[in-house]
Amino acid sequence: MTIRNQFGLIHSGTHQDSLETYERALRQLLCYIEDPITTVNNAIAESPEFTMAHILKAYLHLLGTEPGDIAIANTCLEATARLGGDSRERMHQQAVRHLIEGRWHQAGRVLEDITIDNPHDILALQAGHLVDFYTGNSLMLRDRIARAFPKWNSNMPEYHAILGMYAFGLEETGLYELAERHGRESVALNPRDGWGQHAVAHVMEMQGRPAEGVAWMRENPDAWATDSFFQVHNWWHLALYHLELGEIDEVLALFDGPIYGEQSTMVLDMIDVSAMLWRLHLYGIDVGDRWQAIADGWTPIATAGNYAFNDLHAVMAFIGANRQDSIDAVINTQKIAMEQDDDNALFTREVGYPLTLAFKAYADEDYQRTVELIRPVREIANRFGGSHAQRDILNLTLIEAALRAGDAILANALIAERMEKRPDSPLLRLFSQRAYDMRKAA
Repeated sequence: MTIRNQFGLIHSGTHQDSLETYERALRQLLCYIEDPITTVNNAIAESPEFTMAHILKAYLHLLGTEPGDIAIANTCLEATARLGGDSRERMHQQAVRHLIEGRWHQAGRVLEDITIDNPHDILALQAGHLVDFYTGNSLMLRDRIARAFPKWNSNMPEYHAILGMYAFGLEETGLYELAERHGRESVALNPRDGWGQHAVAHVMEMQGRPAEGVAWMRENPDAWATDSFFQVHNWWHLALYHLELGEIDEVLALFDGPIYGEQSTMVLDMIDVSAMLWRLHLYGIDVGDRWQAIADGWTPIATAGNYAFNDLHAVMAFIGANRQDSIDAVINTQKIAMEQDDDNALFTREVGYPLTLAFKAYADEDYQRTVELIRPVREIANRFGGSHAQRDILNLTLIEAALRAGDAILANALIAERMEKRPDSPLLRLFSQRAYDMRKAA
């Protein structure tokens, strides 16, 4: 049976009840809450020939960059090959196939074409938005949503998600005032929208407003954290504010509690954990044996070679845990990855591999080499994905490496870059004092 949803989009192989189940799974994904995989499995059980339910399940297993989930997504794709579908549904199949094959940019283009013709296809908008994030395409993070934005209004269901995605795209392109306004509106419409909450958090991080950021995140954490598979990242943002304020006890409490208390092995969670511990390491904080558990979490998947951004964060953990063999294994995997015919080969060649070597040099106390490797890459680091806030770890590591290499002139120049936006940062003051003492001693 073929029916249309409230926006007139065709859904093949379903009936009204299973369509409602599918749309519940989609709403869960839009807010990053509950268990959309179980819900979409229920939709498939109700209508085994439901093309878009299989497609949604595939996206759910692809857009977390979990290497073990690619096979599940491929099974979903194979199921759709036996089913019917209109041109939009077939284009979704193409996008899924590109993602399975590691062709992120081609998937993004197909999803772009879907939403140009179907601006109310919110699954295509969200999947495309996440592809833009993973490829570091900040302009499309914004403009993919901007193109559809006039076709949406506050009377439509899921408008909060459009606002949240648009807010994040605006933030990543430096349009902070408009980003914050749309992000706040997103959360006002649906306090459960973790992406809208996160978009405002990014604005405050980039503008150096940590005290306001703490207030924003602590105002209603039950809304964005309860039964949310995105909560670790939002707790991470709160910890970043406390770190910027020099409130280390708060950072460690958050780390040992909602950030890593359950020791999640989800890739996206482990990225945040590695990044937070590395920042504490740069701050000179002894984190004890915390590195060991996260290194254990990375070990089974660190040589998957499917996404360079993940590789670097695995290496941070291995450095912290002093696991040289694991670092070398990732580097060897990257060498193989660079010979493949997919987008990750480019992500790795241009950004991931030189940064992994830079962090290894840092671990080996070859700080001059660290500086030499990071400097030419950080300007193009968006090419291996992540946000400005996540990639800021490169700037912090570069400053620390410059200081340890005895290059006070470069360190001062790098500190000056940050001073206007973060004049009250305790970490920046610490960096600045060290550079001053170095010049004074020279």
